[in-house]
Amino acid sequence: MSELVNVSNLTMVYDKKKTALDNLNLTIPRGKIVGLLGPNGSGKTTLIKILNGLLCPTKGTALINGNQPGPETKARVSYLPERTYLQTGMKVKELIAYFADFYEDFRPERAREMLTSLGIDENDRIKTLSKGTREKVQLILVMSRDADLFILDEPIAGVDPAARDYIIKTIITNYNENATVLLSTHLISDIENILDEVIFIKNGTPVLQATVEEIREQKGKSVDAYFREVFAC
Repeated sequence: MSELVNVSNLTMVYDKKKTALDNLNLTIPRGKIVGLLGPNGSGKTTLIKILNGLLCPTKGTALINGNQPGPETKARVSYLPERTYLQTGMKVKELIAYFADFYEDFRPERAREMLTSLGIDENDRIKTLSKGTREKVQLILVMSRDADLFILDEPIAGVDPAARDYIIKTIITNYNENATVLLSTHLISDIENILDEVIFIKNGTPVLQATVEEIREQKGKSVDAYFREVFAC
């Protein structure tokens, strides 16, 4: 089965009749790095939360490996939220132990190798680390799983260029060929070179799903430039 994610007629209506997703249909293949791109309020985060089982849609379905979001999918999906969830009083080594206990597919040795390469001490408490280092630790934990789907929400926002380079390198070197990375970001130019496909979403509906090469060949533009054209005010 080449499709990893299958979304059908997915609709999410919040209170006061605000529609975040409007009969959204899309498929996401295995073995790709896919950019989920759109302006603020386009529905990206709502879709991400539904895929992670954090929201229940008003109607429609979102299937991962043929399963609706739940215990089975959570065991195979590794999620990096936009905001850090690390408990600042914990030591890095305690977080490694926590992830190892919680996820069967977590690889502590992989996490430790990446931490060592960055000179991060396992005995450090999260609250003593800089924002950029905290971002790296959280990404290392997420990417040290052998998941089928990695969902990364704004993984490079708010960090310095050197940290961005490390984060991007970590993404492309720590997922297997049968897994998929779904990456939401506003910093398109920084991650364009690692993307295989992109999904442009606006007002809860996809307006484009194409490979990066298709955009460059057919539109004669970079993904970043074409995004700016499509979503120009």
